[in-house]
Amino acid sequence: MCGEKGKGCGHREIIDDMSGKLGFTPQILETLGELEPEFLHKYGMCNNKILKDGALPAKTKILMALAVVASKQCETCVKSQMKSALKNGATKEEIMEVMDVIFITSGAPAVAACRDALKQLK
Repeated sequence: MCGEKGKGCGHREIIDDMSGKLGFTPQILETLGELEPEFLHKYGMCNNKILKDGALPAKTKILMALAVVASKQCETCVKSQMKSALKNGATKEEIMEVMDVIFITSGAPAVAACRDALKQLK
């Protein structure tokens, strides 16, 4: 699997691997692959930690990432994490509990950053 220690992959393979796990291809991956394939490799290794089960299931880690990017008010990041969460089996109820955590820890601006991403639940 791309991104794992000892496994070499070209940037196209890294993008394809991550896209398969996410269920879509974020444009940033294409851009990174064109500009700096080595950075994409490092990005892939980090992202691989989130997108596979370990001590925590991937779904839990992705929901945590959703809360973090919402707290940073990155709307594009929230949309990506929402797609990934849904692809990895998160339910509407689980996502709405994450919204509670986002509101409690980061307030209304962080919730507002989720406005467009929440449309994916309809």
